[in-house]
Amino acid sequence: MKIGIIGLGKMGGKIAQRLLKYNHQVFVYGHHQDKVDFMVKNGGIGFDDMDRFIEEINTHETPIVWVMIPSGDPTNNVLMELGKKLKKGAIIIDGGNSNYKDSINTAALLKTKSINLLDIGTSGGLWGFENGYCLMAGGEKEPFDAIVPILKDLSAPEGYEYMGRSGSGHFVKMIHNGIEYGMMQAYAEGFEILKSKEEFNINLDKVSNVWQHGSIIESFLLNLTRDMFKNDPDLNNVKGWVEDSGEGRWTVLEALENNVSAPVITLSLLQRFRSRKEETFSDKVLASLRKEFGGHSIKEK
Repeated sequence: MKIGIIGLGKMGGKIAQRLLKYNHQVFVYGHHQDKVDFMVKNGGIGFDDMDRFIEEINTHETPIVWVMIPSGDPTNNVLMELGKKLKKGAIIIDGGNSNYKDSINTAALLKTKSINLLDIGTSGGLWGFENGYCLMAGGEKEPFDAIVPILKDLSAPEGYEYMGRSGSGHFVKMIHNGIEYGMMQAYAEGFEILKSKEEFNINLDKVSNVWQHGSIIESFLLNLTRDMFKNDPDLNNVKGWVEDSGEGRWTVLEALENNVSAPVITLSLLQRFRSRKEETFSDKVLASLRKEFGGHSIKEK
């Protein structure tokens, strides 16, 4: 299929590469010429001008554009620009971590212009290129059905699903990330307790490795933890400053609005706030895990 991609960062670039790998015709636009050139070398069709990019996309029978840039104003501004310039019947995909309420409002605005917005929560981090992504789609069913060949090639086996009306894809991804906060916090605290038992001098690399073979808590995150300890057993090069990218806060607010008790996710969010004042080993684990699975930056000493 023909698809345009706006944003060639850590996620957008890998999504473009995976689609090229599966022989889709990929048209890319990005602010960094070196990234555009890289995609061209790998079979993509590159543009350094947004208007020329849109002109090309509008020649396609059904214009499809995947937007993969930072959430908030950057994404909203691009979606509005596409809404003004794409022809009727176009399908726009917001694959970033937009607030689901924004997705509901933007979908309604674009619908008045006969343009479809799909909000597709995208999980898989830096490993999605090799292993396939997990894709959670919200929006109208007809445009979803139209892009199924794209989603099938991007995702892990059985790794894409239609969630429902506009906003539902980003809502499911928001809760996914809230759960992720809690899981990461539990691992971080457990490894700090292990490290604190000095008389045993426990090798954390060995622990994380053996837990990955038959234990109840084996997981993708634990696999990344094992690799992390192999490279830097004491995490000496990492500062225990842990950012939050918004979804955890939104999940906690949603729990409050719906009278749902969510103490684990809430406390994991508050712990990230605490990390910015006084460093602990568990903070280093959290900071390192964010880098391992999502390529998020860390503060080095």
